[in-house]
Amino acid sequence: MSNVQKIAEEIVRREGGFVNDPDDPGGATKYGVTIHTMRRLGLDLTSDGRVDVDDVHRLTRQHATEIFVEHYFVRTRIADLPDALHATVFDMYVNAGANAVKILQRLLRQMGQRVAVDGAIGPQTIAAAEAAWHAGPDHLADAYGIARRNYYYRLGDARPASRKYARRQDGGKGGWIRRAEEFISGRYHLTLAEHQARVATWG
Repeated sequence: MSNVQKIAEEIVRREGGFVNDPDDPGGATKYGVTIHTMRRLGLDLTSDGRVDVDDVHRLTRQHATEIFVEHYFVRTRIADLPDALHATVFDMYVNAGANAVKILQRLLRQMGQRVAVDGAIGPQTIAAAEAAWHAGPDHLADAYGIARRNYYYRLGDARPASRKYARRQDGGKGGWIRRAEEFISGRYHLTLAEHQARVATWG
């Protein structure tokens, strides 16, 4: 928990500045905070009675960091998971919302834990994560990172417009894949050839 501020600052750095990509369902985004999140939180930074793109432009790094710590780490109860999962699940929650938790819950089920796949962290998920961590403390974060990487590839399989986030124009690893692998030990990173074989059917 003591490192959460640093983790949040790293997420802000990784997310970058203002973007408004029509292929991104998140819409206008700055430092990883989407316009939908700002509307949900009522962040009318221009004080004009509505939350729109101008408010997204006004968002500061510090404000984004505070939003992530409070609403994406503490209130989601990622803080209650084993420390080994904090950085990777937190980062994925900023990127994919409750799907970050569903990825974890599916992984825990594959590990033999009894847990519902509902996208919410409660006592059952916390206990299952603790049990999985005690059974394999050196492997849980890697296993989650690999599951996360697979999730991104499956998004590309299902949604052609999203493939540019997983594969660069030159065929290399896109931002999604590189981001997932930041949280995976190097020995589990895909080679360029393995990545290209995985996306070969995308055309």
